[in-house]
Amino acid sequence: MHTHNFITYEEFGRRFFDVAVTEERVAAALAEIAGGEFEMGPMAQGPAGLAKVSAKVQIQQPIVRRNAGETLTFSIRIPLIIQLLVDLRVDKQRFKVDGDIALRATARAAEPLLLVIDVAKPRPSDIAVNVTSKSGLRGEIVRIIGGVDTEIRRFIAAYVADEVDSPASQQAKIIDVADAVASAWDV
Repeated sequence: MHTHNFITYEEFGRRFFDVAVTEERVAAALAEIAGGEFEMGPMAQGPAGLAKVSAKVQIQQPIVRRNAGETLTFSIRIPLIIQLLVDLRVDKQRFKVDGDIALRATARAAEPLLLVIDVAKPRPSDIAVNVTSKSGLRGEIVRIIGGVDTEIRRFIAAYVADEVDSPASQQAKIIDVADAVASAWDV
């Protein structure tokens, strides 16, 4: 005969969240949301839009840290590698950019019996970039005058915000617990 230490429904719910919403599962959901690689541009930049900027962005595997408190929250860092080209018509400047996106997420319970990972949209200030010119001083001058760093942060924040709102991402952030239990018991 089995003896059990019974707990309250509230304790069960909290333990369920602790077990179900792990750093690894949130990282996997965010990898699906963020995507792997995309291209931007060419976009007109600088005075009179003379420069054309294009980039190839690779989004790396998210790094997630869980913060347990009244609610389960997550601090997320998504590393980026960007190959940037600034076409000035006279010559082309190439830049290597590495950086990351800082996101915040909260695990929530919703009706009827859903587990939702609520991801806050990033702001440009949530994007960190380190830009290195492949052409030395000349490239650095172009970078500073053209406001390249600011434009990269703005564009990446907008791209990720759109991805967070996409139908596929909305679906990846929701787990229907009732369906999961029903399929597990298959009665």
